[in-house]
Amino acid sequence: MAHTFPALGLGSDRLDPLRHPTRDFFVCDIFDALPKDDMASMEHPMFSLSTRPDKRILSYEHNGTEITVTPSVKGLATLHDKDILIYCISQLMAALNAGREISRTLTLRAHDLLVATNRETSGDGYKRLREAFERLAGTRITTNMMTGGQEVTSGFGLIESWQIVRASRGGRMVSVSVVLSEWLFRAVESKSVLTLSTDYFRLRKPLERRIYELARKHCGRQKSWRVSVEVLLKKSGSASPRRVFRKMIRDMIKADHLPGYEMSEEEGDLIRFSARGSVVEDALHLPPLSNDAIEAARALAPGMDVYVLEAEWRDFWARSGKPRLRSSDAAFVGFVKARGER
Repeated sequence: MAHTFPALGLGSDRLDPLRHPTRDFFVCDIFDALPKDDMASMEHPMFSLSTRPDKRILSYEHNGTEITVTPSVKGLATLHDKDILIYCISQLMAALNAGREISRTLTLRAHDLLVATNRETSGDGYKRLREAFERLAGTRITTNMMTGGQEVTSGFGLIESWQIVRASRGGRMVSVSVVLSEWLFRAVESKSVLTLSTDYFRLRKPLERRIYELARKHCGRQKSWRVSVEVLLKKSGSASPRRVFRKMIRDMIKADHLPGYEMSEEEGDLIRFSARGSVVEDALHLPPLSNDAIEAARALAPGMDVYVLEAEWRDFWARSGKPRLRSSDAAFVGFVKARGER
């Protein structure tokens, strides 16, 4: 039976309809899998927010992480195309958590993918799905960011390859085989992923999805996250001028339908994201870390994404039986130090 998160404060008129309310959420004979997203692409912009063919070369640099995204003749992979990767990651994590072996090659039933990601199962739905596969395979990433404790400074596709394994008489794909990039597969193996609300797939605008990803990545483990409009614009990957972006953020604040999070504007051109009170993961029960602990972790693990390390530590704490900690800061720093020694 599919799990759902409370959609507190969501305006149903602003979300896509729930097209398949009685679906079994994922295949692989594991039906309680929740949507999972890799932390690296949640943290940094790797997908186009455009709904039209986008053939720009995107360049991004923040705190030592560099990313260049190069399109194919079909254009850049879009944030809606990322649904396919989320679906693949979710299935792999469900299998991994069940003690099953996983590999980079997955065979997917196209209909199940469309249903799980709240897409239409019409002929146009299958056509758009094929186009998404083409953009994902054609888009090339060059980056030095780390996944699974390894730094990659090379080029790779978001997916390595795909092929239609079986088609209907009318040519519509029935099942499709996908080979994920080694970079993405390492993120799954190291469990560098976070759970998303199922209402993520109902967010209509790419910017709304991107802002939700950032909120989930940064605020998902603490009560709130405050960020400047300038940094939020940079991390979102939006090509809009700052004044236009600020207006779009204010519209999102007014609409108030981000799953699980509230947004507010503060003095100093700052935006605050606050959890609505719903607990997504057990690790949320731990208090937020101090800035001193974060900086100590950065010094112990130069080049690593400290927020990925924090998520790994919180997951380790939850899997260890959630023992009472005398100091969360000391426990986290100790975890990072031990991880580095290993």
